[in-house]
Amino acid sequence: MIAPKSIIFFDGVCNLCNASIDFVIQRDTNDKFLVGALQEDLSQKILSRYDVREDYLDSIVLVEQEKIYFKSTAALKIAKHLSGLWPVLYPLIFLPKFLRDPIYNWIGTNRYRWFGKKSTCRLPTPAEKAKFLSEDTLAQTGIKLPH
Repeated sequence: MIAPKSIIFFDGVCNLCNASIDFVIQRDTNDKFLVGALQEDLSQKILSRYDVREDYLDSIVLVEQEKIYFKSTAALKIAKHLSGLWPVLYPLIFLPKFLRDPIYNWIGTNRYRWFGKKSTCRLPTPAEKAKFLSEDTLAQTGIKLPH
């Protein structure tokens, strides 16, 4: 049986977040992830199952095997599955969050000022479409939404 895909939710108007998603897509050689903007309706429906506020844009969010991860924990769990040397960063997960998250928060607080933002969410290219969360790709995650 094929393992269900994990979902990475990101701030769709943040230039740094979009560059990070491009980075992940290029290195997701095992096709482990789907990505979706936090601002999208489908993303908000999924995240409501985990009691995430509709206006939440504070960090990248990872849903993996019905569990939710935020900030540096999400980033390290994502890095674990990327091609190249990125998995060597995963042991940093053993550092307490109170040591890891302040750096993540500092970058997150300044991301718009340093990298700018778009007026609308990023749209996938035709080649990327299968990597983006949609009604069609949702089945690959194993997540069922109420009707």
